Amino acid sequence: MNAQARVAAVLGPTNTGKTHYAIERMLAHRTGVIGLPLRLLAREVYDRIVALRGPSVVALVTGEERIVPERTQYWVCTTEAMPQEIGADFVALDEIQLCADPERGHIFTDRLMRARGLHETLLLGSETMRPAIAALVPKVQFMRRERFSTLSYGGSKKISRLPPRSAIVSFSVENLYAIAELIRRQRGGCAVVMGALSPRTRNAQVALYQNGDVDFIVATDAIGMGLNLDINHVAFSATSKFDGRRMRSLFPHELGQIAGRAGRYMQPGTFGVTGEASPFDDDLVDALENHRFRPIDRLQWRSGDLEFGTTDRLIAALETSPANEWLIRGREADDLRALKALAALPDIRDRVQGPRDVRLLWDVCRIPDFRSISTGEHVSLLDRIFGFLQDRGHVPSDWLAQQIARIDRTQGDIDTLSKRLAYIRTWTYIAQRSGWVDDESHWRGETRAVEDRLSDALHGALTQRFVDRRTSVLLRRLKQKESLVAEVNDKGEVTVEGEFVGRLEGFRFRQDASATPDEAKTLRQAAYEALRPEFHLRADRFYNAPDTELDFTEQGGLMWGTYAVGKLVKGADAMKPQVEAFVDEEAGFDVGEKVRRRLQHFIDRKVATLFEPLLNLGRDETLTGLARGFAFRLVENLGVLPREGVADEVKALDQDA
Repeated sequence: MNAQARVAAVLGPTNTGKTHYAIERMLAHRTGVIGLPLRLLAREVYDRIVALRGPSVVALVTGEERIVPERTQYWVCTTEAMPQEIGADFVALDEIQLCADPERGHIFTDRLMRARGLHETLLLGSETMRPAIAALVPKVQFMRRERFSTLSYGGSKKISRLPPRSAIVSFSVENLYAIAELIRRQRGGCAVVMGALSPRTRNAQVALYQNGDVDFIVATDAIGMGLNLDINHVAFSATSKFDGRRMRSLFPHELGQIAGRAGRYMQPGTFGVTGEASPFDDDLVDALENHRFRPIDRLQWRSGDLEFGTTDRLIAALETSPANEWLIRGREADDLRALKALAALPDIRDRVQGPRDVRLLWDVCRIPDFRSISTGEHVSLLDRIFGFLQDRGHVPSDWLAQQIARIDRTQGDIDTLSKRLAYIRTWTYIAQRSGWVDDESHWRGETRAVEDRLSDALHGALTQRFVDRRTSVLLRRLKQKESLVAEVNDKGEVTVEGEFVGRLEGFRFRQDASATPDEAKTLRQAAYEALRPEFHLRADRFYNAPDTELDFTEQGGLMWGTYAVGKLVKGADAMKPQVEAFVDEEAGFDVGEKVRRRLQHFIDRKVATLFEPLLNLGRDETLTGLARGFAFRLVENLGVLPREGVADEVKALDQDA
């Protein structure tokens, strides 16, 4: 490294543009490498740099993905996959506070102490790393990044009361699914983000949230690292997690990393708790709001000076204790555990004859346990792969094809698809290793295609389960105060923005019976909002409709075609019945009054037509004496009198009457 090379630590809270600054600095150099903690973030940064410089000069290298153009200038990698000795002008390490992580910390510490650019090196992360970096990195310069917006505590809220544009954080898949189900029922749905998702699935889920299709996102703590989302509020549903060995409470700086995702640039953010999480105490709130956390005083470490003479010497080197007080030997990692298990097998001891075999065995042991079935299952798979590589120099194509074919199925539920995605990652990793398979290009393309198909299927399954498309679409339009478009077909079926919401029967809306109680309010609100102009148009058509389109039933119902639009009610006089219109209150007074008047006109004309002789009899001023009395009785009884009761009166009437 150039003696004049600059090493700077850019430290500060989440959401302060540290990664953006690193990208700008890298592109100011001819060549550069940036290491990121997640494959998801590596893909995100890769896409950003490709958009700026084009795909011909940007490489993406992760355990499961390798895109390396011939004229690569900029390498975007996961921290584990960073090329060590390419002599890049610029090197950046993101989320450097992960040096303290019990599982992966030793990798970040190794890069902190070894990875350097020829002209510039940037260490990006939390202010909690300042003392450790100052002690371990000579001549380092410090740069402090501040938030442009405030972060404040919002207390405890029920999930049903969380504001739109909220992220709900969970640390177990079971709890995450339960929360997502609840939000679907009550708020129309949510996006789901977990570290185990492929970049393709993650991006599709994030797009649901960013596009406004849903107003909520449920995520694991992966949301705390680099995912740039428009989040206003972060709600913790729990404050403890399983760290691979035990359940433990999150440290304040870990909570701060996640809470800091609320707010963007100048937009203030809030954080709080929900579900069963206990409210934060005052000291913790103060620490989170002001980004003041206890400095990290120990970094996880594992020796990078490995000896490949024998498996025992390699294990001994990996278990060497650090001499520096800032460093502690990390917990036994999966690769070391696998190495010990394989080295104990008599068959492996017989096969490993020299440094070349030891190095190959170690490379095989570094295949991550994506499947997470059991240590025994993982070791058995590694044993098989080591045998292939040692005996044949590559993994047989027919065997690899069988393993992939078993996974290449897109049927199943979320858990099944998630497992298949985890399984394909093993074969993707193997295909990415140089020299491990015949026709590397074919197998890299094949494993990528399977991952893409499974990713799309998983996105579809997540969306189907956790997003009520109908409710979410209608809620979004209502929130944006846009005019909702309703359509009513010949069958009376009502669709709002293309979503079926119920039926319009005359002037009464009948909501879709399949809607859950939680959906009902939104559907009803959206339907009436959209149907308001339809009610007026329909009332105009009804008012101008001919009497031949109206009818009445024996029970006094008033019909417009097949729809009941009113009923007869008692009037002041038997020959002057009144009407009651069947019109939803939400249609408005004017619509109801217009329908009522049209029905009254119809009934008045019907009575006048059907009872014309009787009505004329009642109004005849020329009748006198007995004839007038008889006419009165006839009108009173609507033209029907028992013959035996009036026979004598009829005989007494003179011919003129």
